Amino acid sequence: MNPVIGLDVAKGESQAQAFLDKGKPYGKSFSIQHTREGLDTFLHFLKEVEKQTGHQPAVVLESTGHYHIPVIQFLEEHHYLFIVINPLISYQAKKASLRKVKTDAIDAYHLGELYYKEELEPYKKRGIQLLNLRHLTRQHETLTGLCVQAKLQFHSILDQVFPEYRGVFGDLYSKVSLHTLLEFPTSEAVLNAGEMKVAERIATLCMSRSERWAKERTKKLMEAAKRNPFQSIMYHSHLISLEMYIKMVLQYQEHLAQLESEIDALAGELEEYKIIQSIPGIGEKIAATIVSETGEIDRFNHPKKLVAFAGVDPSVHSSGKFTATINRITKRGSSRLRHALYMAVLYGIRGSRNKKLKAFYDRKREEGKPFKVAIIACVNKLIHWIYTLLKRKELFLDLD
Repeated sequence: MNPVIGLDVAKGESQAQAFLDKGKPYGKSFSIQHTREGLDTFLHFLKEVEKQTGHQPAVVLESTGHYHIPVIQFLEEHHYLFIVINPLISYQAKKASLRKVKTDAIDAYHLGELYYKEELEPYKKRGIQLLNLRHLTRQHETLTGLCVQAKLQFHSILDQVFPEYRGVFGDLYSKVSLHTLLEFPTSEAVLNAGEMKVAERIATLCMSRSERWAKERTKKLMEAAKRNPFQSIMYHSHLISLEMYIKMVLQYQEHLAQLESEIDALAGELEEYKIIQSIPGIGEKIAATIVSETGEIDRFNHPKKLVAFAGVDPSVHSSGKFTATINRITKRGSSRLRHALYMAVLYGIRGSRNKKLKAFYDRKREEGKPFKVAIIACVNKLIHWIYTLLKRKELFLDLD
């Protein structure tokens, strides 16, 4: 006999349906709470099925964000085989049913049936370092998005309060610039403080710069204050918002800097990170994202599987004598990996940083390919390089 248990995972609980063999469901489905007591009850049920069949049952479940992690950890502790499948695969299997009914019990039943229909591979556990790196890079991406939104709001408020301030410092979002604006948020505040006080404050905020530099910035700030239009009617409400967004941007910058140092420290220990970073055009952040999203290269036995995982494989539609000529990429894989690869290609061909990739891009353009088609072709080429380098454990310079 070949027992299996289909497990439909949800937030805080799962629905389980056991099968003793193909076409032989065992009892009715039941709910399992993701608590120690609930999982202990599930373990007792697993042993019951094992006693009935004489074989240890496998567990089939969908990948559901982070909700399935407690179940996986529990099954690993007790050495049970489990298979985590892509929700797209299970969705296609559910569509085969004539009845359009969707419940957790039916989903668990379909997962059990899918085990006997498809050749499913056991779950390959990912290394803790790569999982930690993936978590950090995703947090960095989220915080970066929030920081960008805060900067946009800051821009709109600054345009209404002190628009001439933008040209004072080379970097509007540097700590010196933001702290200076926090202390002198209006042209009136700058003019009332006087040139000497402003120069002293700027020099205090940036001790690494010379006194001459502080005086030059002060002179620019005084000139900007004199050119700035008088808008005192709007100041009270806008000043509150301006102060709030300045503090938000400073906090985001502090958190991002801390995350970047942690990512660099963790990624620096990984051989895969150094290999991918050896490819021209791929910097530290992109390399860390590619490594963390790809995971162990042993999970893929062919480069085309890695291409599909990134979602840049072409969608093919053919029926009878008809074959579609417009085949877009599927975009069914990791969107973060796809975006990182896309940016790596742009940086690689810009300024011919990656001469091999630039030559391949130029060849595609000469063939008449549109810009985006040529870029995706370069992404595909880059994935094949990454796959080969990680398999051979070689640097890009050693690639034939």
